[in-house]
Amino acid sequence: MPDRGQHAITDEQWRDARLIWQYHQMGHPLRPCSAAVGLGSHDLGVATTAAELFRAGLFPVVVFSGGNSPTTAGRFPRGEAVHYREHALDLGVPDDAILLETEARNTGQNITLSRDVLRAAGLRIDSLLLISKPYMERRSYATCRMLWPEVEVVCASEPLELDDYIKSIGDEKLVVDMLVGDLQRVIEYPKLGFAVGQEVPRDVCDAYERLLGYGFDSRLIKS
Repeated sequence: MPDRGQHAITDEQWRDARLIWQYHQMGHPLRPCSAAVGLGSHDLGVATTAAELFRAGLFPVVVFSGGNSPTTAGRFPRGEAVHYREHALDLGVPDDAILLETEARNTGQNITLSRDVLRAAGLRIDSLLLISKPYMERRSYATCRMLWPEVEVVCASEPLELDDYIKSIGDEKLVVDMLVGDLQRVIEYPKLGFAVGQEVPRDVCDAYERLLGYGFDSRLIKS
């Protein structure tokens, strides 16, 4: 169990957070795809996972996508995609297997601009391995199904349990806030035309409402 520190997260709140964490992960069996896209974020584990899956022969080329945002500029001053590329090169991915997309500011742009990069490279894409933060799998899947419906989508992320992910980030309250915020987006984005709709089980909705009531709300989109 992570050190709860000053936040004093209760056992019930941990159970709710784990339920949402599990829901966010698609559980797709990994298989070879035409290409991969590493979705930019604060999490360098995306690039680590991309390197591991490249070495496993699951794709011939990866697009690292992402410019900067207020939450990543300090960690990745040259941009998310650039830092991802540097990390993947350090892990042995050859330079000619990496394409860069450095302008995206949100997940929709990650998808559409990466699609443009792959097309400009003359690549035919029938299937796509989307590599994201663990709790972003479901939202990235829904976004890609809306914006690039003709490709088959397989989701992947660093294989971490929630406790281990919290240790890697170092702020348990922030991680639970992010889980709640991404679930809000899974629920609300289809209404805005940003993503396809997905069923949210009743127990996941109940966990979401309870955590909102306890104040895990710093990563919500504003209505």
